[in-house]
Amino acid sequence: MTQQDPQTAPGLDPQIAEAVRRVAAAGLPPISALTPAQVRSGAAAQERVDPAWWGPVAAVEELTVPGAVGDLPARLYRPQPPAGSGDGSSAGSGAASSAGGSEATPLVVFFHGGGFVLGDLESHDGQARMLAAESGSVVVSVAYRLAPEDPFPAAPDDAVSATAWLRDHAADLGADPQRVAVAGDSAGANLAAVAAQSPAGEGLAAQLLVYPAVSGGRGDFPSVRENASAPVLDRAAVEWFGRHYRGDATDVRFAPLDAPSLAGQPPAVVGVAGFDPLRDEGIAYAQRLEAEGVPVVLRRHDDLVHGFFGMGPVSASADRASRGLCRDLGELLGTR
Repeated sequence: MTQQDPQTAPGLDPQIAEAVRRVAAAGLPPISALTPAQVRSGAAAQERVDPAWWGPVAAVEELTVPGAVGDLPARLYRPQPPAGSGDGSSAGSGAASSAGGSEATPLVVFFHGGGFVLGDLESHDGQARMLAAESGSVVVSVAYRLAPEDPFPAAPDDAVSATAWLRDHAADLGADPQRVAVAGDSAGANLAAVAAQSPAGEGLAAQLLVYPAVSGGRGDFPSVRENASAPVLDRAAVEWFGRHYRGDATDVRFAPLDAPSLAGQPPAVVGVAGFDPLRDEGIAYAQRLEAEGVPVVLRRHDDLVHGFFGMGPVSASADRASRGLCRDLGELLGTR
């Protein structure tokens, strides 16, 4: 891949290329030219896909979980019970899951993407439903605090606090406390990795990191140069998110890739996109995990762009890749 017109780049999924052409024809300004409020307003106005499209779930429940400084909105998704297991009427019973922990459903703590500035429970409702349906797990999507109103370290502090509480209360939610995982896309994958590296990550069974932002904005990866003008996320947008989130501070929580050791981390599924500035740092994180003895499944989707985890409705290739990653996580958790 070379730096060129992303609409005509060879190898880009044709359905995504067509969607990019439609956006370009609308003449919308780039994210880097807008304020966070303007971008959020535009995102909120986007048409939503029928929730059922993403996959069947047995129930959706609103709840709160403790963050670092107060309760955070969260949403729990229960998967359909496996065929032949009955109607799943006891799925919400903590007592039942404690009595039969080996038969209870795994729990996945999910953090949405959005560069630590955008996103919420609604923006990633579909992805959370898909994750529950395809991994066969209870999923709790957590709405952590966002920058610039709450810059670093609000988001990682919330992620660590929420993960610790959900890990400790999995049985109360009708899930298996021995099979708790973290997952996220982009900035959410950063938070999942940070939570896994923290004391809250002790005993986690798995992690799913979809095009993770794990380098702290380093610009020395080839993919940053090759995809400087990539659709969806270009280099200017990466820098825009970074300015709003972290300012000039430095901390390993910006860059989980720079942790002194990754030994002992939970088994991981890492997915990356070819047309993404973050591609190579995701690969580097997977390679470091594997080098330090952590089982890793690395999935490279060279025809896709950053954000493909939510692009299934417009791209069959993105849909296959996204559901495949969710099923990979289910295999690590023993549901597939």
